Amino acid sequence: MCGNRAGGIVHQRTAPARAACRGLHPPVPVWQNQPMTNVPENPWREVKLPGGRLRLWPEFLPAGEADQLQQRLSAGLQWQRDSVKLFGREHPIPRQHQWYGDAGMRYRWSGLTMQPLPWTDELAELRERLRAATEITFNSVLANLYRDGNDSMGWHADDEPELGVRPVIASVSLGAERDLLLRRRAGRERGERSVKVCLPHGSLLLMSGATQQNWQHALPRRARISEPRINLTFRRILGERQAATSNPAASMAAASASA
Repeated sequence: MCGNRAGGIVHQRTAPARAACRGLHPPVPVWQNQPMTNVPENPWREVKLPGGRLRLWPEFLPAGEADQLQQRLSAGLQWQRDSVKLFGREHPIPRQHQWYGDAGMRYRWSGLTMQPLPWTDELAELRERLRAATEITFNSVLANLYRDGNDSMGWHADDEPELGVRPVIASVSLGAERDLLLRRRAGRERGERSVKVCLPHGSLLLMSGATQQNWQHALPRRARISEPRINLTFRRILGERQAATSNPAASMAAASASA
C-alpha cells in the first residue's frame, strides 16, 4: 500500500505538496476540451529505471475533474470480465476491463482478442489532453476497473507485436491510490528489490523507451483497500504489416504461418 514509509517508494504525496500543485491547476469545466493552462514548467517527475524511461505527472487531472471522470466512466463504460487460459485451464481475470479505440485497432494478449468499442466522449476528450501533454496521438485505450484491493494485475510486459518494439504507454489513474511494482525481466541480482511507484488519483504515468523490453510491471493485491480504482492505458496499435516490420520476431512468425 502506498504511504509515507521509508524505502522503496518513488513518489510520496504530502499535504503541502498537494496544496501547492492544486494551486497551479485551477478547476475548469469538466471535459470542455479547453487547453491546459497554468501548468508548471516541468510537471514530470523522473523515476530512476535503468534500461527504460518512466515519468510521473502526479496531478495531471485536478481533483474535481478526476472525481467526475471516475464517476462517469464507472457508470458509463461497458465493463466485462473475461477469462484467460493458463496451463490448459480457464481462469477469470481478477478485474473488469474493456477496449476502446479507432476502428480496426484490435488487441491480442494472453489468448484474448479484443475488438475496439467506439470512443466515448469522455475517453476522446482525455485522449486530446494526452496528445497536448505528450505530443502523441494514441489510437486505443485499455480500461481496467479494480473493484477493491482484491483485484489485481499479474507480472507482465506490454510487448505484444502490435505495440511495436519501443511503445509509449500513457497510464491515467482514477480512484484508490495503488502501488505499481516493476522488476527487471533478466539479470536481476539476488535480493534486488522491485521498483515501487505510487499512483495517485488523477495521475499520469508515461512508460517509454525500452521499458517493456527490459522490465515487467504488476499491480499487487492490497487487502486493506476497499475503494475502487480505474486505470486507463492509452496506446498506439500498429497495423499488421507495420508491426511485423518493427518486430523481427513477429515478422518471422508471420512468415512461418504463411509457409
